[in-house]
Amino acid sequence: MTLRLVAAKQMFRMMCIAWPLMGVYTTANADDSQGKSSTDKDEWLVLVSPFVWAPAMNGQVALGGVDAKADVGFREIFNNLNRVFMGNLEVTNRKLGFYLDGVYAKTSQSERAYGQKIGLDITQSTLAGGVYYRVYEYALGGNNVFGEPRSWRVEPTAGLRWTKLSTKVEIDPAGYSTKKKSEWTDPFVGLRMQADLTDRWTLSGAADTGGFDTSSKKTYNAQAYLGYRLYLFENPTIVRVGYRVLAQEYKSRDFTGNTFKYDVTQRGPVLGLSMRF
Repeated sequence: MTLRLVAAKQMFRMMCIAWPLMGVYTTANADDSQGKSSTDKDEWLVLVSPFVWAPAMNGQVALGGVDAKADVGFREIFNNLNRVFMGNLEVTNRKLGFYLDGVYAKTSQSERAYGQKIGLDITQSTLAGGVYYRVYEYALGGNNVFGEPRSWRVEPTAGLRWTKLSTKVEIDPAGYSTKKKSEWTDPFVGLRMQADLTDRWTLSGAADTGGFDTSSKKTYNAQAYLGYRLYLFENPTIVRVGYRVLAQEYKSRDFTGNTFKYDVTQRGPVLGLSMRF
């Protein structure tokens, strides 16, 4: 009770401090990227978006001949999440856009298997860089609170996702310990859409898939957000709440000659805002 209560309080304080700065993944940012008038179509905008994501984790990790289950429920994430940093940077002229999205997370967990306690530490860094182009826009009538025409927008996207992974498995009380560091880069393709529900409320979502048996076997990423428009520090801002899923499967040989396998899905709620400059 004490650990969870302390972790929950720390998380609440972090969110209160970070609230003016938080944001969401780039797929949600595109709602902000329309111009204030048709004469602004060639103006390039910058969107800065750190965000808070609290993902549960489930899957399988095999290292040094030891199979370990990666299983961290949402209720346990505050106890198992050691460090996390997430953020997004986007540059767009409302038609064409480029973005970088980064996630750094370190988790620790333990479980019992074969009558022994197995500890699993995972440190993951992911950086996705991509480009999108608005291929379709349907006018919904009226303007939003930023003075921009309300619409429904469709944007295909493509890019590369780089992943760096450090995995450590410990067996207690046997004293056995082994670790593996890997990194790989995969292409991905996807689609994202945004719709202005009212002058303030907006709905957005996106999905992409990659891997294609290049470096990893497969990867997919999906998210959806409900947003609310307002001005914060005189800057157009959308406060958002949503849900994100990131799944990756990777296989290679470790130093023992056994198969190193990382097949893990992360999913959980996202809270934040996106601020436009």
